[in-house]
Amino acid sequence: MITDLDLKKSERQYLAQLHSFGCVVCRKHLGVYTEPAMHHIRHGMGMGMRNSNDMVLPLCGPHHQTGGHGVALHAGQKTWEQNFGTEIELLEWLKEHL
Repeated sequence: MITDLDLKKSERQYLAQLHSFGCVVCRKHLGVYTEPAMHHIRHGMGMGMRNSNDMVLPLCGPHHQTGGHGVALHAGQKTWEQNFGTEIELLEWLKEHL
């Protein structure tokens, strides 16, 4: 498990900025803030590998894990991406709007 002590100051600041931004899906599609958890994008990663902290999306519980198929990324990524955009598209949108 990664702790705050393992993160560089710049990484902590970036993750804090993402937390302040809120869930990227809620912000982009609904225009509202919802408290997020950080989802590490799996694009380009092998099984059991974790991407760097600059490849994360802030996602609320429903859009990350608890919202069910079509709402939660982990309940069906293909449908989720059809509904909200790919992880990479959302990351690019996020970085433009931070």
